[in-house]
Amino acid sequence: MEAAHEDVPPPVEAGRAVACVPGDAVQVIAARRQGGPRGGLRKGVAQMSSSKRDRRVNRRLLLLGAVAGPWLAVAARAEAPAPKPDPAPGPWPAEFRVLEPKALELLKSSSARLSAARTMTFTAVMGDESPSRLGPPLLYETQSLVALERPDKLRVITTSDGPRTELYYNGTSLSAFVPGENLLATTKAPPGIDAALRAAHEMAHVYYPFADVIVANPFGDLSPDLRLAFYVGQSGVVGGTTTDVVAYATDEVFIEVWIGAEDKLPRRFRAIYVKDPLQLRHEMELSSWRIDSILSPATFELPAAARTARPMPFGRPEAPAPRAGPPAPATAPPAAPK
Repeated sequence: MEAAHEDVPPPVEAGRAVACVPGDAVQVIAARRQGGPRGGLRKGVAQMSSSKRDRRVNRRLLLLGAVAGPWLAVAARAEAPAPKPDPAPGPWPAEFRVLEPKALELLKSSSARLSAARTMTFTAVMGDESPSRLGPPLLYETQSLVALERPDKLRVITTSDGPRTELYYNGTSLSAFVPGENLLATTKAPPGIDAALRAAHEMAHVYYPFADVIVANPFGDLSPDLRLAFYVGQSGVVGGTTTDVVAYATDEVFIEVWIGAEDKLPRRFRAIYVKDPLQLRHEMELSSWRIDSILSPATFELPAAARTARPMPFGRPEAPAPRAGPPAPATAPPAAPK
């Protein structure tokens, strides 16, 4: 199936849906930030970010481990023309910010709920569209079972159309285990989940779309980059509960999020990278939430099978160096003249 995929530069750290801002009648595409060192869905974390090919390789080794507007602002002096400002990094002018208070309050309340959780477990199902040679995109899905204990414990077990991968963080080390291939990569890691996620991304391009959900302060990471946030309405068809729907955007991504009206837990994200010419969609469903339950210490320990796994470096996989060919046969010295 992977032969039908083509490598496409990752959209810049995640976004979401399409909506119209009343009054301005401006179509806005909100996309998630790339999952980069600072966070998940929005950034990109990038990715968060590596190319589709690198992401497939990283999954195999597990690191080893995303609007045009009719505005014009020009300032000129009568005496002399002012220099042209640098172009805005996103699809709108540098000064553009439309942040609806109700949307911000919902994003803040969800962030507070997640930040206050001492432990959490949930299931994340991610779906990413990828171009095919036929034209229409294909959907590639992964599932991650996430367990977290603040401030310094994390386990992520990921299954997809490729091998199962497992990531463990215990406050001092990061370990990536691929049971099917019996491979284990371990490295020292800084204290704190946020710093560990950043280190995994920098060292091995490991990135999880749900990183923005598990960092210490989701809204604090997002707010400096917000350009747009508005309340869409309520839905009763997502996550088996009533949700409040918010759309928000940065210069990189347009995102739509469904937040539980009662428990303030996110149930779905939908992102479109603003600068992606194909406008591919990236979705994530979050379910089976358990907040502040007691987790056994064994949850964050490597399984016994990892003790006999073959070690490998914790780093971004690179193309193997070409093998040296057999040595050229020695040439016989020319015969001495008779």
